[in-house]
Amino acid sequence: MFKFNDGARAEQLRQIAGQLGMEFCEQDDYGMIALLRDFHLMGKGGRHEISNILTHTSPLMEDRFHIFDYRYTISTGKSSHTYRQSVLFINSKQLAMPEMLMKPEHFFHRLGNWLGLEQDIDFEEHPEFSRNYLLQGEDEARVRRTMNHDDVIRFFTVEKDWCLESVGYFMILYQDDRLLQPHEIQFFHERGVMLFENFKEEPL
Repeated sequence: MFKFNDGARAEQLRQIAGQLGMEFCEQDDYGMIALLRDFHLMGKGGRHEISNILTHTSPLMEDRFHIFDYRYTISTGKSSHTYRQSVLFINSKQLAMPEMLMKPEHFFHRLGNWLGLEQDIDFEEHPEFSRNYLLQGEDEARVRRTMNHDDVIRFFTVEKDWCLESVGYFMILYQDDRLLQPHEIQFFHERGVMLFENFKEEPL
């Protein structure tokens, strides 16, 4: 296991950033915590921290891709646990995303849906995807239009345990409590680009 913010990890990620043509910053000089404060992920626990940030900005500065290490701590009584994970954050004016949350679906989610206590937007034509994920959003029609792309459904059907959150120009992708190793970052970036290409608005 590697430590969350040790020098070796930072140096490895700096090298990966160079290979991907991305900038690298060890600390959150961008103030991304403030941009992301309305997301479900950022509402968990306390002592939130972003570090080891890889960033790509498009030539016209309309699209910004960030991949970073994120941690937060949940305290219960005398004990506490710190969660660490990798997060991909896209900020783009080409996105017009609904307020949406997708996360792995478990037994109690299904029970809550059956009892009418919890929303779950299912796709009858994609039963495996719908079994794997709880999908929620106030504007169900927009959520369905956003998610109903073959590449998107295929990715999340094959790749399990992802969380996706979006609103407006912002989208984040992560797996709970999973900090990716440096050699996995390129794949993470490629998946983010694929989702972006499917989600962005077509030009008028």
